This record gives sequence, C-alpha cells and structure tokens, in this order.
Amino acid sequence: MSMKRLASGAALTAGVLAATALAFAPSASAAVTPSSATITATCGLFGGGAATLTATQVSSTSATVTLSSTAITTPLALSANSINSTLTMTNSTGANRVFSGAVNPAIPAGGSVTVGPLPGTVAIGDSLDFYKGSLKMVIFGITVTCTSTAAQSPGPFVFS
Repeated sequence: MSMKRLASGAALTAGVLAATALAFAPSASAAVTPSSATITATCGLFGGGAATLTATQVSSTSATVTLSSTAITTPLALSANSINSTLTMTNSTGANRVFSGAVNPAIPAGGSVTVGPLPGTVAIGDSLDFYKGSLKMVIFGITVTCTSTAAQSPGPFVFS
C-alpha cells in the first residue's frame, strides 16, 4: 500500500468520524428563564399563601408547569391524579397560555397541594405570568379557583 493511499484512507476515516460525531451531538435545547417563580395565591376553601411555579420547556412548542404550596391545602384526602387542573397564564407577547391535566400526587387531608407537571403549548418568545391568570382545580365536581393580585417573582417565564 502506498503512503498516498494510506493518508487518503486516514483522512476519509477522520472525516467519517467527525460527521458521525456531529450527527449524534446534542442540539441546542429549548430553555425557559427563570425555571421557577414564587406567587401569592388566594384559593377559596383551599386557603392561600405563597406557592412555587416550576416551568420546564420540553421543546420549542411545548412546556410543563407545576404549582406546589404548603400554604394551599386540601380539606379532604385526594388520590393521585384526581385533581383536574387548568392553569391559565397571561402572555405579554400574545394569547394567554393554558396548561391542563389531572396530574397530582396523593394528598392527605390537610396536606399541601401540588398539581403538575401540567402540559401546555408555548411559542418562542412567550413571556408568561400567573398574575391576572388563574388555576382552576376541579375536585369531586367542585371548582376551586386560585388567583393572584401581584406579579410572580423574580419575573415572568420567558421561553426561548
């Protein structure tokens, strides 16, 4: 085998390996900033107080949001996935965004409420805030609505 042929074969192998590495390299992932925010919510018979919203951007068009609070409690024991939740967030760049589903852990009577992760549709550039939005939870046919009178902190969820 000639030296020229050996060098050509090595160059071809290196090129194939580089192309393979690029094919399997992770693509830029979608991101939401901040990933969590604090709100103060009023939730009727479930009480009210501080709650944490956690957002996860799944792709450029989908995300999930979870609300958890030790101040918002349920008077009755609830089984897992028994709260039908609809979380509506205002969007300063367009239409409100809705996250919904029946996703919750089992909660004992008097226990802290957690709903989510609730799936929803987002767009790049969305700027979502719970303020002037709502969380509607349907439990045993009764609707409990949570609202807030102030913007979330440190600020809205921005999707990129």
